[in-house]
Amino acid sequence: MSIFEITKAATFDAAHHFPNEPDGSPYRRMHGHSFSVEATVRGTALDDHGWVADLGALDRALKAAAEELDHGLLNDHPGLELPTLENLCLWFAKQLKPEWPGLCRIAVSRPTIHERCVLSL
Repeated sequence: MSIFEITKAATFDAAHHFPNEPDGSPYRRMHGHSFSVEATVRGTALDDHGWVADLGALDRALKAAAEELDHGLLNDHPGLELPTLENLCLWFAKQLKPEWPGLCRIAVSRPTIHERCVLSL
């Protein structure tokens, strides 16, 4: 049996702060990053087109989720009150999983500071 994985990526820019950090911590102050997010869908069966899933539809779904966060304050979104990379992975998984049952991995990174988190589902 063959197992296939397809991946799409999107980017967004957003501000955040960590309210649980001590006074004086630079992480407590509001600041922003450019983020990249990747969503991977796994499957064994190919559809009538010979695809695991429609890459165009996955691209639209991922970009729509990223657009919800783009140029906003992450802390304002339910589930992102503490906007760690880990919680961002969980947030994207929650947004995509209902439509994409084969979703198997979410990766969120801040490329300019070489940080990345991967959630395996």
